[in-house]
Amino acid sequence: KFEFNPKVGIDNPALTLTEDTDGEGLGEPRFYLLTKESSETFGFCLHEELGCQGHVIRQIEQGGVAQRRGLQDGDRLLQVNGHFVDHMDHLRVVQKIKASGNQVLLAVLDGHSYEAAKSLGRDLSHMLPDDIRPRLCHVTRDKSGFGFNVSCPEGTKGTFQLSVLQDGPADRAGVPPGSWLLELNGDSVKSYSYTQLIKKLKQSGNKVTLLVASSAVEEFYRLRGLRVTAALADTSRLPFKVRELHMVKGPAGYGFLLKEDDCSSGGVGQFLWEVDAGLPAEQAGMKEGDRVLAVNGESIEGLNHEQTVQRIRAHQDQVTLLVIDPAGDEFYHSVGVGGALLLCL
Repeated sequence: KFEFNPKVGIDNPALTLTEDTDGEGLGEPRFYLLTKESSETFGFCLHEELGCQGHVIRQIEQGGVAQRRGLQDGDRLLQVNGHFVDHMDHLRVVQKIKASGNQVLLAVLDGHSYEAAKSLGRDLSHMLPDDIRPRLCHVTRDKSGFGFNVSCPEGTKGTFQLSVLQDGPADRAGVPPGSWLLELNGDSVKSYSYTQLIKKLKQSGNKVTLLVASSAVEEFYRLRGLRVTAALADTSRLPFKVRELHMVKGPAGYGFLLKEDDCSSGGVGQFLWEVDAGLPAEQAGMKEGDRVLAVNGESIEGLNHEQTVQRIRAHQDQVTLLVIDPAGDEFYHSVGVGGALLLCL
């Protein structure tokens, strides 16, 4: 069982019905962006039930945001942060939601429509948009510049569309042609004038990180009243990847020391030091200064040193750690990507 209780969310979108060719009325997927404080839960449980297909929304907290925003008992979860999950192992889906930290975007289908679609042999992934995630793109200037031009309606602020030079730096970094600029180096551009934006770009030096949304993605969020944030972004095109280290304990142990220290983001984290040559930690690719993000697939965000050690020792002879090196940790913090989203990189 797991519970979530969000603090804020979005207004309940209206459920629209469409008639399929077999005469069965099927509801359309509904989308909810749920945000909570660290001390709260998202206010519902996700169940796997005998004789009931899918990941089932249950035990919606009375008065909680999940209820206020429209999640219904019996809804089936189809997507988590733009990832289709209906076919996934239940525990993995739970972990995806936990890894989202304090904000998660869910797509659900009402129970009746889900069962009807399954009985008709429908591919439920086809009921959802192909890509609903904005992108974080890291662009390195070459001799021609960043490879994009900015347009802004005269007399407006915060509305910037990018024209992208084919095969230029922005194109190679994954910026979609005609996309809308939402953040520059981790800061929202909503209040920027055109002149202020150009000044900020010039101050960025040779590298700039953009949060952008294609026209289709921007329209998707706008029509549903959803706010686009870096926490929802596709980060696959960014540098500095997280690493998964799987270790089997040897006669001399794993061969590393875990130390609690300050993070670049403020607060504290758990770091890896004194990696012994030739032992399992070094063989798995551990580097001194790596920060631990997760232990055996579970985020350690909010855990103290002793709790993290207990997680590592939970399986006596082996452990899997998700880590990031110091340069990557500092970079992602600078562009507003927190520890929870790093688990999805």
